[in-house]
Amino acid sequence: MSALQPADHGTLADAYAFLGNSLLKPLSQTPAVGLDPAFWAAFPDFGSDAVAAAADALARWAAEDAGRPDGDRVRDVSVEYTRLFIGPPKPAAPPWETMGRGEGVTVGFGDPTFEMRRLLREAGLELSNENRQYEDHLGIELLYLSELCRRAAEAAADGRADEAARLDVQAAAFAAEHPLAWIDALRAQVAEAAPGGYYALLLALARTLLALQVG
Repeated sequence: MSALQPADHGTLADAYAFLGNSLLKPLSQTPAVGLDPAFWAAFPDFGSDAVAAAADALARWAAEDAGRPDGDRVRDVSVEYTRLFIGPPKPAAPPWETMGRGEGVTVGFGDPTFEMRRLLREAGLELSNENRQYEDHLGIELLYLSELCRRAAEAAADGRADEAARLDVQAAAFAAEHPLAWIDALRAQVAEAAPGGYYALLLALARTLLALQVG
């Protein structure tokens, strides 16, 4: 079970949803709130120094370019996204668990893909997959985790303590067995291809939240 309190799960669900969506589309196709230092200054830290430090690093990154036109900043971060996660000729940092966990694996659609399909189906979730992403994309894993946290928060609010505790355990186990098990490999590739960039910092924040979830 994680060290989080029941009241934290709704806020954590929102944080995971933001991070997951940020990894599924370039900044040009999502709200550009990540460019605002105030957004990161207000980001919940859940009482964790590590989460607070990761959010502060993003706030400082956003403040460095605050004087530039937003359109130019969105363009630059979107180019970074494309280079890292799309290509051409291929992604510098493939964002799928199949490739992140398998040494020397250069193609997707492996066992983690089928495992994520099963988990999504069992949760009654239907993937709106307009970009035709494999289900083991890190962004999708974070969105699945967001849904588990949301359900835990709802159960706690409704007085279903046992159900909330079960979902908390499920979320912590999933975080440990899936995104936390391979996010460092992805972070290393991102850091090599775009050191100090937006996505290196975003993944650092995601990792601190996952570690907090696992406890």
